[in-house]
Amino acid sequence: MSTVISADGTAIAFERTGEGPPVVLVAGALCDRLATSLLATELGRHFTVIGYDRRGRGESGGTAPDTVQQEIEDLGALIAEAGGEAAVYGHSSGAALALHAAAAGLPITELVLHEPPFYLQEDQEEREESQALLQRIKELLAQDRPADAIAAFLAPTGMPQQLIDFMSQNPGTQANARTLPIDPFEVVSEASRGGRTPIEQAREVAVPTLVLCGGASHPWMIETGEQLAAAMPNGRHLVLPDQGHIVAADVLAPALTDYLTRP
Repeated sequence: MSTVISADGTAIAFERTGEGPPVVLVAGALCDRLATSLLATELGRHFTVIGYDRRGRGESGGTAPDTVQQEIEDLGALIAEAGGEAAVYGHSSGAALALHAAAAGLPITELVLHEPPFYLQEDQEEREESQALLQRIKELLAQDRPADAIAAFLAPTGMPQQLIDFMSQNPGTQANARTLPIDPFEVVSEASRGGRTPIEQAREVAVPTLVLCGGASHPWMIETGEQLAAAMPNGRHLVLPDQGHIVAADVLAPALTDYLTRP
């Protein structure tokens, strides 16, 4: 484990795997670099892979409330550590952060957005439900009830109850729970995009981009991926047959390798 110092002086923990062109892996909500460790090992056969603990997680620093801008700066510090430019892979809300970073002009050579959780047709009722859930999570965290906050966040996703129970009782996941108000809520919000829609933000990103979806994922997730890729000047959409939101490293790595090593 090594650390890099972000713009505000926060130490960000990371691990470097393999040798070759640099790729930075951005994990999703509640996850630290352990979530991407198997993927890092697979990709390390062809690339120098940097997996890191997003601020407030694992061995990285950070003082709540952190901001999306600070997370963009963290990613910028890691890209600088990688040599000044790098490809970036983001999963779920980590993909939303990666899109923010590309739109902010970070030196990203290629971008892979794996099922960014944007509701493109969100109505007022859904917005109100999301805000109510965010407020409930903030209340539970203020009461020092991270397990309940995690369970409240995961319940609407359709995740099996047994897995919700496992994650909510996991000490490592509980330690990361304080980041929930930022990720996923703030990082996918309209405010974080300066009032733009995800499609409007995507139109501004000229970086060659692959938007990945699983064929067994929710139809709205696949539709979101299609529309994002179509909006991007250099976007491409790829559906992984029979896969859901979480894809095994030995299935995901070949798709990433193929894209990142194409002529």
